[in-house]
Amino acid sequence: MDWIRDHLWETWLALSIALGVAEMFSLDLILAMLAAGAVIGMVAALLGLPVFLQILLALGASVAALSLVRPAFVKRLHGGPDLQLGHGKLVGTRCLVTDEISGLNAGRIKAGGETWTALPYDENLRIQAGETVEILQIKGATAYVHPVASLES
Repeated sequence: MDWIRDHLWETWLALSIALGVAEMFSLDLILAMLAAGAVIGMVAALLGLPVFLQILLALGASVAALSLVRPAFVKRLHGGPDLQLGHGKLVGTRCLVTDEISGLNAGRIKAGGETWTALPYDENLRIQAGETVEILQIKGATAYVHPVASLES
């Protein structure tokens, strides 16, 4: 019985390693938090605390990690900038009108180094060549634009 009590920390260590390895396959951060609890159980065993207290401390640490640490990790891992692909990255950019745009006649704009067919977002507008516009929406191969106010003295 003394041998078991003296080497119980090794069991906690083996459990934490097994949970850590299993976490590599699941990638949901639950088993990692349980492994952290097992490490606390190992520390309690090394301090010579009774087995029921080791289990209680390991469970408490696991629950605390699951409720306090895991949500912050998950939020940080899943957060970040949105990846915009294709023409979606042009929405909100400013560009130059190369051919007059009106509600009846599609014109042309130069956006992202390419020439796009453009229509005014407000079909009652007429936008002259040389004006700066902002792309508000893209449908298919047509950009819907709105003129940008300019400061002229």
